[in-house]
Amino acid sequence: MNTFALRVQCRSTRGIVAAISTFLAAQGCNITDAVQFDDDATGNFFARISFRSEDGVTLDELRAQFAPVGAPFDMQAEFFDEAVKRKVVIMVSRFGHCLNDLLYRWRIGALPIDIVAVISNHLDYQKVVVNHDIGFHHIKVTAQNKPEAEARIMQVVEDSGAELIVLARYMQVLSDDMCRRMSGRIINIHHSFLPSFKGANPYKQAFDRGVKLIGATSHYVTADLDEGPIIEQDTIRVTHAQSGEDYVSLGRDVEAQVLSRAIHAHIHGRVFINGNKTVVFPASPGSYASERMG
Repeated sequence: MNTFALRVQCRSTRGIVAAISTFLAAQGCNITDAVQFDDDATGNFFARISFRSEDGVTLDELRAQFAPVGAPFDMQAEFFDEAVKRKVVIMVSRFGHCLNDLLYRWRIGALPIDIVAVISNHLDYQKVVVNHDIGFHHIKVTAQNKPEAEARIMQVVEDSGAELIVLARYMQVLSDDMCRRMSGRIINIHHSFLPSFKGANPYKQAFDRGVKLIGATSHYVTADLDEGPIIEQDTIRVTHAQSGEDYVSLGRDVEAQVLSRAIHAHIHGRVFINGNKTVVFPASPGSYASERMG
């Protein structure tokens, strides 16, 4: 018995849920989990439905037969198999805490993804990656070779069949063209001090200003640097008794946790881009423990 999921977004109107549930029942499918949201501000409707195919209907059959059901509502609909792991490329520079955290979660099965490649503009983590039997690609980026470097990055993505790029503290700005080409398929992580503390050593700047909360933000990448739709955020309290080094250590922990939760939400189809914002549905009970690990 296959467990599938359906993501739907369209303009809000009467009859959407009835049309979907009637269709699934007619295909011999049993709904096991469903969440929906009507955004009054935009008039948009979003839904995610998990269901079991009890009569053996396939994804291709569901996609083909659902087309006339969704057409009257102008639905954007996506069916997917919840058991199939999404292929992911991770990009990293010289801060390895997020990369190491993702490799660990992947290795123990807490983050159900298929890491198909790691790309870096430095060689610092080549051995770590290769020891995990994952392909490592060193692609140096300079002001002079940026177009060529991004072309090589995209070649790795296309050759590996990756559906998602994760910037695990990759410290190079992506071009507008690459951001548009991979719209909704690149996730970034950064400290939550932006725009207050830009530039080098943001945690030292926060320490010098006596900040009481530090945190991190994970978001989709757009042409506007660090201003893409937010997926996940978290904070941790610090006190006057802690050092600047404590700020850095705690900040890295928060960054790693926030990034993994954002990836978890994306790969399970729980995130919808809604203009400059996102709709993020809560995790189902079966995936909650692994998502909150750490």
